[in-house]
Amino acid sequence: MLRFTEVVKHLLIINVLLFIADQTVGFDMLALHSPWSNEFQPFQVVTHFFMHGSVMHILFNMFALVMFGSQLEQVWGPKKFLLFYFTAGLGAAFFSLGIDYYNYTQLLPSISELNLSSSALDQIMAADIVGGGMYRSELLIKELENVLSEGQLAALTNNNVSGLFDLNIFARKSMLGASGAIMGLLVAFGMTFPNAELMLIFFPVPVKAKYFIPVIVGMDIFSGITGISIFSPDNTAYWAHVGGALTGLLLMLFWNKTQFDKNRWN
Repeated sequence: MLRFTEVVKHLLIINVLLFIADQTVGFDMLALHSPWSNEFQPFQVVTHFFMHGSVMHILFNMFALVMFGSQLEQVWGPKKFLLFYFTAGLGAAFFSLGIDYYNYTQLLPSISELNLSSSALDQIMAADIVGGGMYRSELLIKELENVLSEGQLAALTNNNVSGLFDLNIFARKSMLGASGAIMGLLVAFGMTFPNAELMLIFFPVPVKAKYFIPVIVGMDIFSGITGISIFSPDNTAYWAHVGGALTGLLLMLFWNKTQFDKNRWN
């Protein structure tokens, strides 16, 4: 039977308690909002990876935390394990934010000719354009009628509207979940126990960790580039997964190179 180690046990308790609290009273302020949103707060870079959006979301993440994290904590000790977990989670967040910034700069050319003031742009990005459970361009048009001058409205092109629509969705999105930190643990597990056999629920064939984990990371990269989901929901933060995996890889390479021993951490 898999033993619950101390740090893993406390992380599990915190995640479950916050999930129950969020489902009961709502703690959306702890999710990681876009830096271009008025709802963004710096502390969300940490708090978001203790939050989850659904029962299946927290179930899969906590199962992976116990399965991989407990074994790594037994090898590393609690202090080193906790440092790794937080570092991977932060790396996932900053990597995802970096991708977001790049995407943001790609949207700007489509609206630059409108010469919008910063207040007008903020108002457009904050507009609620969700109706009937889906994003609707006509709701954005109504908001633009309140923000833009008659001349700007007359000059609007389809490209402008499309850019503003994407910018609004981009600015209002949020991210939550421990998946980035979990992906870091998965990479560390694969490097520590390369011959351990793992399998997907959807593909119940044992595969050694040294082959299994690169495939999982590769699928996230593919989904991040194409937007095509393979096994995950469409709203999965693929680049956060990749960022967590990359952070875990770099940290493991650094530790292996410098040969950090257990006594430095305990």
